[in-house]
Amino acid sequence: METEESPTNWRIVLIKIPAEPSRHRVAVWRELRKVGALSIGQGVWAVPNVPVFAVGIDKATALVERAGGEIIFLDAVGATAADGARFEAMFTTAREDDWAEFLSDCTKYEAELDKEIRIRKFTLAELEEEDQSLDRLRRWHRDLKARDVFGASNSEQATAALQHCTQRFEDYSARVIAALHDPAPSDESDRT
Repeated sequence: METEESPTNWRIVLIKIPAEPSRHRVAVWRELRKVGALSIGQGVWAVPNVPVFAVGIDKATALVERAGGEIIFLDAVGATAADGARFEAMFTTAREDDWAEFLSDCTKYEAELDKEIRIRKFTLAELEEEDQSLDRLRRWHRDLKARDVFGASNSEQATAALQHCTQRFEDYSARVIAALHDPAPSDESDRT
């Protein structure tokens, strides 16, 4: 007997915050965007009802309450399997957009390494800066991976891009260390 896959349970978040001061609404918006919530209308957000989203939703709740607003949670599934699939597709499209932005930043990171190699900027300060940039990419990748619960089509490409960035950083790091340990170039005029 074939079993039908159980539908995704969604946490619907309804938010009402006073219009002024606007900083409260912006803070809630930022937190929900950061966690990967899907905006489905003014003051209406949705996330799959899985633990990875709980901390961000708790932070948004605290921000709403601090602003004197109201927050209501509903659990929902699609009225039909097709509705559930369309909602899942909307959420996955948002994750694909996140991955595309990540891929763009990986390309920028590699271009930065190319520039530093081209101009032979092999300093410890630059190495540390590039290491911090790579750490930021790693954290971002980890966060995106955690909230990509349905498997966006470009997530594997993003993982491969991060691995390539890591390899490129290792190459740059080796160049910096080599440059720092090379004896100072001698001036040909010193030789008699």
